[in-house]
Amino acid sequence: MNNLLWIVPASPLLGACLIGFFGSIIPGRVAGFIGTASVGIAAIIASLIGIHWYHDAPASHVYTEHLWNWVSLPGMHIGLSLYLDPVSLLMMLVITIVGTLIHLFSTEYMEGEEGYNRYFAYLNIFVAAMLLLVLASDLLVMFIGWEGVGVCSYLLVGFWFHETKNGYAARKSFVVTRVADVAMLVGILLLAVRTGTLSIQPMLDRAVDLASNGGSWITVAAALLLIGGLGKSAQFPFQTWLPDAMAGPTPVSALIHAATMVTAGMYLVVRLHVLYLLAPDVLAAISIGAAITILLAAFAALVQSDIKRVLAYSTISQIGYMFLALGVGAWSAAMFHFLTHAVFKALLFLSAGAIAMRMHHEQNIFKMGGLRTRIPLAFWSFLIGSASLAALPVISAGSFSKEMILGAVWYAPGLGPILWAAGLLGALVTATYIFRVVFLVFFGPAHSEVLEPYGIRIAIPLIILAAGSVLIGWLETPNFLGDNQMVLTLLTPAVGAIKAHGGLDIIVEGAGYVIPLFGLGIAFVLFRNGHWERVGLAPPSAFRRLMASGFGFDAIYDVLFVRPFLALVRILRNDPVDLIVTLLMAIALRLHQALRGSQVGQVRRYAGWLMVGSIATIAILVFK
Repeated sequence: MNNLLWIVPASPLLGACLIGFFGSIIPGRVAGFIGTASVGIAAIIASLIGIHWYHDAPASHVYTEHLWNWVSLPGMHIGLSLYLDPVSLLMMLVITIVGTLIHLFSTEYMEGEEGYNRYFAYLNIFVAAMLLLVLASDLLVMFIGWEGVGVCSYLLVGFWFHETKNGYAARKSFVVTRVADVAMLVGILLLAVRTGTLSIQPMLDRAVDLASNGGSWITVAAALLLIGGLGKSAQFPFQTWLPDAMAGPTPVSALIHAATMVTAGMYLVVRLHVLYLLAPDVLAAISIGAAITILLAAFAALVQSDIKRVLAYSTISQIGYMFLALGVGAWSAAMFHFLTHAVFKALLFLSAGAIAMRMHHEQNIFKMGGLRTRIPLAFWSFLIGSASLAALPVISAGSFSKEMILGAVWYAPGLGPILWAAGLLGALVTATYIFRVVFLVFFGPAHSEVLEPYGIRIAIPLIILAAGSVLIGWLETPNFLGDNQMVLTLLTPAVGAIKAHGGLDIIVEGAGYVIPLFGLGIAFVLFRNGHWERVGLAPPSAFRRLMASGFGFDAIYDVLFVRPFLALVRILRNDPVDLIVTLLMAIALRLHQALRGSQVGQVRRYAGWLMVGSIATIAILVFK
């Protein structure tokens, strides 16, 4: 069964090629079917591989499928090989299954849109590139997939490119992530030079051997790769691009900017976790940066009025929890939260899209209200997703994965308790802001009309993801709920046995379960007394504007980077080198014109100049 692995990335790529080549002649419904079916085939193959792996995993828990040799140089060989281990298997399953559901949702959501076929071609290329990223056996092929998903993100964020703001958002996301990618590429080259290989496992083995010789190159390489991961995952200080990326279609936000691509940075660190264990200073920086990201994004989400921007900031914050786990070496906890987050965040985005479809594509939560009875499926879907995001205890998948992270952080040496407190505060704010949205959108008075119901292609993905948001957390439960360890059992051969929730102090564990309930209570009380609507409709204060803008990082970066860059562009527009060359050309032209003026074709003038020259020469010789 494992030898079918190549079909998983090949199927979406083939679908993209068919849509791309024949998109101008096939109907949109056919393009949607091809796109969805090709990703669905990948999901089926991936699921069969997963089932086979669960019952009969390879002895080494690693399967490598070599497809062909690409580059062969003295001392270095680069080939296209697929590498499957528990980490990449989990990523592959999420990408294909969630991707199939989002494709199905898109077939109805995007109906009637100009560029319908183009949309599915881009979406399929993204899925293929993301699968290449997670299945690559060497860093160069991974980087190709890494850049592929970045390009697809740019194309899909700017899908409605006729609106200037969408083009700006696409350009911003592309530039910010490319800046980080340059650092990542330098890190890859540094590792290749030092270890003599680009294959991930031999590279890590060689790095471990070389670490005993000392030197700071491992720390530098790990930091450079981390910068690339922070950029792709929209973590501090690269978090500014993701809220603007909500300019793209909502299913794009669900797949690329919530469930898959933005977690690529987390995957990179987990895949190279052996390298990061050799660079403890970088791990410490990861955890501190993650705590900052969690709080900045959570407080920014608290004052947003656009439902998609709330979810965007929540994505930044939740990925911050994954990086918080990475910073303390809880690789399994990070992967488990990736799994639950992919499901409930896709559910939240698709629910938001379903609401917008019925509300004339309105996204302002203060212009909604009373939708609980008018759009019941969207209400229950969004409520279940919100419960999981808020980590309401026992009834939501998010509570199990977030508690696993907080438990690991609490017992981390050094700053563990401080980081735990930051994570706990983030959980309080998260529950408050997401239930602020729930109460404003689904309760209270109605503010607008609702369009006709949506069809089954919208309903099926919502129902499946809602079920997953409740049930998937039970794969990994604490001791008092059965102590299931299916995720840990799967991941242990790849990243080691790390059990964050075992033996926690009752107060520490209880706080993780109780704090989200306090956040829910705060949101309810402020809704009941009308605080949310009064504040939302009143002119915002300066501090509220600062929070809504993501604490002004765009303005800071504009002053530090954008304006100096534009000033340099204006200087280089009139290139100084070009000016020097132009000046020399002008001087030569004037000399040429002067000499040409002396050549008049009159013998008498030539004889006169000859006589003057002769006299001058004789005078010099006589009076020397």
